[in-house]
Amino acid sequence: MRSHHRPPARRRAFAVGAMGIAAALVAAGCGSSSSSATTTTASTPATATPARAVTITTGAVKGLGTVLENKHGHVLYVYTPDGTTGVTCTGGCAAAWPPLTVPAGQMAATGGSARTTLVGTTANPGGGTVVTYAGRPLYTYAGDASAGVANGEGSGGVWYVVAPSGTYRDAS
Repeated sequence: MRSHHRPPARRRAFAVGAMGIAAALVAAGCGSSSSSATTTTASTPATATPARAVTITTGAVKGLGTVLENKHGHVLYVYTPDGTTGVTCTGGCAAAWPPLTVPAGQMAATGGSARTTLVGTTANPGGGTVVTYAGRPLYTYAGDASAGVANGEGSGGVWYVVAPSGTYRDAS
């Protein structure tokens, strides 16, 4: 008479396989309710959204109010000769006023009262991709030695901090 029991080695393999399948089913059925630093949009599935290396946020600067800052708290500026046509601050200009860049194919995340809908990118003639806000390329200033200062505001009559609305201080 044949036994209907599996040999011990086959039973162990079956049990291990069954536990693996059960674990996979439990994991698939559980959702995560925790929030993520990754920004998603309705047109991009959360699983395909890369981590954001660059963040545009906001902070208060004495005498200027709420302005855009990078993730390190350094104030962001626009260069009025750029307009919305692209980056014109290159070479020595870019050494003093480094553009805010992102890896190719990525967008900056937003925080504070910065508006995701105003964020974009443009090609940098010096190489790479520069973040734009309301169509204007964004820059930091080498003369801003610490976070929350805006030593470049009004510099040369062409450099201005940016409000979360996308306007800059002197729109003349």
